[in-house]
Amino acid sequence: MAVSGKGRGPLVADRRYITARQATPRATGGGGRSGGTGGGGSGTPPRKPGKPRKPAPKRGLIGRVVFGTLGMIWRVVWGIGWRVGFVGATILAAVILYFYAQLPPVTDLVDARSRGSVTFLDRADRVYAWRGETFGGMITADTVSPFLHDAVVATEDRRFYRHFGISPRGIASAIRINLAEGRGPLEGNGGSTITQQVAKLLCLGVPYDPAQWKSEADYEADCRRGGIWRKIKEVPYSMAMEFKYSKEEILTIYFNRAYLGAGARGFEAASQRYFGKSANQVNAAEAAMLAGLLKAPSYFAPTNNMDRARARANVILGLMEEQGYLTADQAAEARANPAHLSEAAASRSGGFFADWVMETAPAFLTSETTEDVIIRTTLDPRIQKSAEEALAFIFDTKIKQGSNAQAAIVIMSADGAVRAMVGGRKIEAAGSFNRATQALRQTGSAFKPFVYAAALDLGWSPSDFVEDTPLTLNIPGSGAWTPSNYDKEFKGLITLTQALAESRNIPAVKVSEAVGRDNVRKIAADFGIQSDLASGPALALGASESTLLEMTGAYAGILNGGSSVKPYGLVELRLQGEEEPLIGAAGGIGERVISEQSARYLTYMMSRVIEAGTGTRARLEGRPAAGKTGTTQAARDAWFVGFTADYVAGVWMGYDDNTPLTGVTGGGLPAEIWHEVMVRVHEGVAVSPLPMDIPEPRTPPQPEMPQYQEPAPGQPIPQPQRDRSQEDPVESLLKDLLGLY
Repeated sequence: MAVSGKGRGPLVADRRYITARQATPRATGGGGRSGGTGGGGSGTPPRKPGKPRKPAPKRGLIGRVVFGTLGMIWRVVWGIGWRVGFVGATILAAVILYFYAQLPPVTDLVDARSRGSVTFLDRADRVYAWRGETFGGMITADTVSPFLHDAVVATEDRRFYRHFGISPRGIASAIRINLAEGRGPLEGNGGSTITQQVAKLLCLGVPYDPAQWKSEADYEADCRRGGIWRKIKEVPYSMAMEFKYSKEEILTIYFNRAYLGAGARGFEAASQRYFGKSANQVNAAEAAMLAGLLKAPSYFAPTNNMDRARARANVILGLMEEQGYLTADQAAEARANPAHLSEAAASRSGGFFADWVMETAPAFLTSETTEDVIIRTTLDPRIQKSAEEALAFIFDTKIKQGSNAQAAIVIMSADGAVRAMVGGRKIEAAGSFNRATQALRQTGSAFKPFVYAAALDLGWSPSDFVEDTPLTLNIPGSGAWTPSNYDKEFKGLITLTQALAESRNIPAVKVSEAVGRDNVRKIAADFGIQSDLASGPALALGASESTLLEMTGAYAGILNGGSSVKPYGLVELRLQGEEEPLIGAAGGIGERVISEQSARYLTYMMSRVIEAGTGTRARLEGRPAAGKTGTTQAARDAWFVGFTADYVAGVWMGYDDNTPLTGVTGGGLPAEIWHEVMVRVHEGVAVSPLPMDIPEPRTPPQPEMPQYQEPAPGQPIPQPQRDRSQEDPVESLLKDLLGLY
């Protein structure tokens, strides 16, 4: 209470707390010091005023319940979550450690094929074909072409050097793309890093077990199969790889294990197969094409579609430029000079030949080999290309479009070394039906040289005579058989040479019956016709079946002077890296079948087929040649087989389903194919004479001689009369026995 008047005021207790406003210093007069808090000047600097606290919001009962519940849930979730996370991290670490301990050295992972491969070399030791999955040898990320190294990283995993095995960003992006395209989240794009792709290539450490999987293809298909569980398993395995190996070691495994189409396993094998060079030497354009195969090896393989492969390579070049691996000038140069296939890869020649060679060697060293095998062969790429181009030319220019007619060609040397083989009109996949080696077809008149070979080897002369007159034979169990000539005419008395040149059927049957069918069968078999030869008189007309390879080999025996020939394509077989061969050539010239003189006479007779007989369309201007046409009943098969002094070539034409050919005989399209082939094959080859002898002409029988009459069934063939005054007694007796004029 205020007291008026003089005197001391009332006693007042000091305030223990003051407000911020009250504590604000005020100026004192006369240069006095700042006042402190309270009443005295303690010298303590004043505190700045703080922002006033907002009063806690007042919640109602419902608010307190809701927020209290949420808080409790969060505390429970957090409490459980960090514990679960800790346990999960511990399990993940344990799994990573387990996989880490299981991972072998890098060198044990670069090649895990359970089957080997076969590489084929031509006669000049150049690669022309492969079978199985080839492994070109180990390459490393440090030695591979820098262009290829960068192309793979740019294409498959641009953040490869910035992640630890997995890329959450990449996986999220892949899921977004898959969902946007109407697929499941893990279907299609997987967002896998290179490390994860390597984990798939290694099948997450599960080895191939032949007892569990039907084939390696099934095993690898299962390894590549997606799914949540496999993705989950990839994570610790990939992280273990990142702990175990360096980034370059992971790339090394990838470079060696990736499948790149056409049977190539790893970039070294693919580079050798497509470009004929090591993966260490590829340029930017080639590297981009190889890296482009990783997305879809078969689809983007340059041997399948070069335009598509180049388009894909241009995409890769764009990625390399975008990420700084190529300058704009380097990328432009690579696009202006795209990759080209090697000659062997571009031609894709020799596929039928390689299949045949595979069949001639033991399976455990070819189709079932567990080693990498090298086979040197007799193939001549120039001749092979000539044969393929000649066949394509005739079908393009002489046969109506859309025809399903097929053809096959075999070319060999006189010793049986096969130089080229075309098993069908189109270059087909490995293992396709080979019409040159697998198709058994009736030979028709192409068989007739063996009939005359038997006669010549028994002493007949090409100038001897036989009658081309009607003939009927009684076949036990079948009745009467009356052969006819293709022109339905009869020439009367003609020489053996004319009979063969004009492919007269009746003279061939008469000669075969005179010398004995057993002799004819033996001659044909000894020359290499392995099929079951007909036992009846139709043997002489080619009623038996044979393959084109057998027929061509048999004609090679005529060219080489009368010795048998076993066609061969394998020169030697060895394991990769070894010098000593395991197998050598298994073919070549064998035992003599007919005398050299007989072979030379027969060559002369066959030369007349081309010069003046049924094979004139095969004639080679300025180069002597010999051969024989063949057409079977109803024209289901048409043949021309012949030779020059340098090469023997056989051509077959027909339908796979035995449909008759329309207007085609052996002297027609097959002879034209043979001509086109031999013209190309002999380009640059010096002209050499045929190994033949021209026989002395003989006087035909006198007109007063009785005409040849067919004996009654079971009666011997009557012998014609002739002038014996100038004959050697032994020769005269032999002719009497054979019924030869």
